[in-house]
Amino acid sequence: MDLQGSPAGAEVRAPGSERTPVTGYLAVLLATGCWASSGVFINLIMTGSEVSALALAFWRDLFTFGLLAVGLALWRPAWLRVDRRDLKWLAGLGGIGLGTFHVLWNLNVILNGVAVATVQQAAMPATVAALAWLLWREPLTWHKVVAIILTFAGAVLVSGPEALGEMRLTGPALLVGVATPVTYAAYSLFGKPLAARYSPLTILTYGFGFAVLLLLPFQFFTQQPWPVPRQSWLWFAALLALGTIIPFTSYTFALSRLPASVAGILAMTEIPFAAVYAYLLLGERFTSTHFFGAILVVLGVLLLSWGRWHGGGRGAGTSA
Repeated sequence: MDLQGSPAGAEVRAPGSERTPVTGYLAVLLATGCWASSGVFINLIMTGSEVSALALAFWRDLFTFGLLAVGLALWRPAWLRVDRRDLKWLAGLGGIGLGTFHVLWNLNVILNGVAVATVQQAAMPATVAALAWLLWREPLTWHKVVAIILTFAGAVLVSGPEALGEMRLTGPALLVGVATPVTYAAYSLFGKPLAARYSPLTILTYGFGFAVLLLLPFQFFTQQPWPVPRQSWLWFAALLALGTIIPFTSYTFALSRLPASVAGILAMTEIPFAAVYAYLLLGERFTSTHFFGAILVVLGVLLLSWGRWHGGGRGAGTSA
């Protein structure tokens, strides 16, 4: 991906000391802490109304796009200008990394179940690390490899070890299972070069716009709930703010401070966050196996941080 140069109207990030990796780490943790809450809000919305997962994904993306577009038009209209050459990358980020991922995630849950889909999604860091090495020659250090192994093992334990035994070997289930982490990884891969040139809000506005365009045709074959219960609107507003706009903005910001592979590994902290939220807010079980899995994810993140500061490379955004 060649995204060098500075388009008119783009906000260019000046290199230097402001690109501190610590800021990027904290931004990813903020993102995953918020992303994990989305499962709670989605559960509450779908329990309180008859909306389907596919319809909810569409309306979530549509409202997010509308809020971002109107907000930027009123606050920073210059941020809505992008170079035409970058539209294909924004379309990839939104169409593949947001829209297609949402569709595949819903299909994966239907075909394989939530636990299996979560484990398959945890293959995302390895996908990002491999592609980032091939595309941009990001170093694939032993710290990253071990961190990927630890976070994947932790994801399996948090989701339930029995999930691996529940994987279905049918063609559609396997195809969706493989495609899900690839499309999930696409957000980091397309977002990384764009993050160096545009505001995170600019990237998200166009990204969610393209996601809406991709999901729109599916809505003609999907049940649309109406009227929506008042309580569900409250949970939907929380999903937009805490589960979508804040975490995606924070994660996109982090991509301008960290290598895509590092951000992808750190993103796995969403899984233990989600398990804790489900235990505290939804009354789901949190066993010693879940706790040990969460510890493995944390260890993977700590190893990544240790490798970053002890021989893994000290140039911000270059290695870890």
